[in-house]
Amino acid sequence: MSSSLIHFPRLIDCHVHFREPGLEHKGTMATEAAAARAGGVGTVCEMPNTIPPTVTVAALADKVRRAHAIKDCDIRFFFGVTEKTHLIALRNIWIKSDFELQRLKKKCCGVKLYLDHSTGNQKAESDVVEEAFKLCGELGIPVVAHCEDSMINEVERGRWKEESDDISLYSKMRSPESEAKSIAFAIGLARKYKTKFHVAHLSTALGLDLVRDAKKEGLSVTCEVAPHHLFLTTDDYKTLGTLGKMNPPLRSKEDQAVLWQGIADGTVDCIATDHAPHTLEEKGVVVGATHASPLQHQSNIDFQKIPSGVPGVETMLPLLLMVAAGNWPHPSSKRPSTAKLSYEDIVKLCFTNPNRIFSLGCSDARVFTIDPKKEWTIHASDLHSKCGWTPYEDWHVRGKIIGGWPADRST
Repeated sequence: MSSSLIHFPRLIDCHVHFREPGLEHKGTMATEAAAARAGGVGTVCEMPNTIPPTVTVAALADKVRRAHAIKDCDIRFFFGVTEKTHLIALRNIWIKSDFELQRLKKKCCGVKLYLDHSTGNQKAESDVVEEAFKLCGELGIPVVAHCEDSMINEVERGRWKEESDDISLYSKMRSPESEAKSIAFAIGLARKYKTKFHVAHLSTALGLDLVRDAKKEGLSVTCEVAPHHLFLTTDDYKTLGTLGKMNPPLRSKEDQAVLWQGIADGTVDCIATDHAPHTLEEKGVVVGATHASPLQHQSNIDFQKIPSGVPGVETMLPLLLMVAAGNWPHPSSKRPSTAKLSYEDIVKLCFTNPNRIFSLGCSDARVFTIDPKKEWTIHASDLHSKCGWTPYEDWHVRGKIIGGWPADRST
């Protein structure tokens, strides 16, 4: 092998939505696991907002059963909490010696809380949130939270609701202040109950400062950022339209630069994709007639009715490899001066740290090989997610997986 080749442990994406059960028209465990494997990801942590949601022992058992058939990706699951009865089920999973419950516990990587509505409408009320932080603090269970403040979001939606044809307003409807207030609330509970708390898809400078201060205080607070917030900004609404809608929404160039700085100074612990496939039809987009313009945005679409989320588990690694090689993949924006990354950083952010934070027990001995000089162009037609699109269409990248997964495709 050439000395220029690099070797990574199979990466961990600690935030994905594989849509099964109940939403298989968007994606299945099989299709999205294939996308993960093609992107160098061997372990994923899947979120609870499926149908039914993963808020009961039965729902978790069903997911674990389904995942057993997937041999090319180790799928772990977050347990959702929206009612106090869900906490009873969680406690049973964690402390009872019943063989079946202990088997499920091994596949459960923590608790997911939604502090405002997102896809699946699993928002938990504040008293339930506090009880969850208390229980998880007692039992040492990591809590991951989608941090947006519902009151701020409601006010902002009312302010901008008449402008439903301007997708860029979505970033004002779910403002940086909303994220910051929610993160501050959750950190307060983590402090009170000594809970291991992880901020999902942190997207703003305000939020990052709160996490940085919490770390200085010695709290067990960690965070992740998503590739779409590292590589896209509100400027990309012009080309992406509703394909650029996600929660939390796209942010400014200034926020983007600060997130990269947070990676450089160690405040950011993980990069995770929030891989969230939706169909093109659901996104209000139709397939065009030419390769030069493969997607056409429908007119007169109320963007507030469009579901939030973008796919990303297969494209995370090549985008990060571009930065590690000193390049920038976005075809029409300049690289932030703070965007710096090494191959070692990728391993730390996408394997070592999530492995530790969620006690996944993944081995770094299972490696794959990358040719970092191999150039290629991202096309949805070449990717594996069932949804059939990517926000990074036609982006030029470097770095291609050339081998390393064993023939038996075991995890």
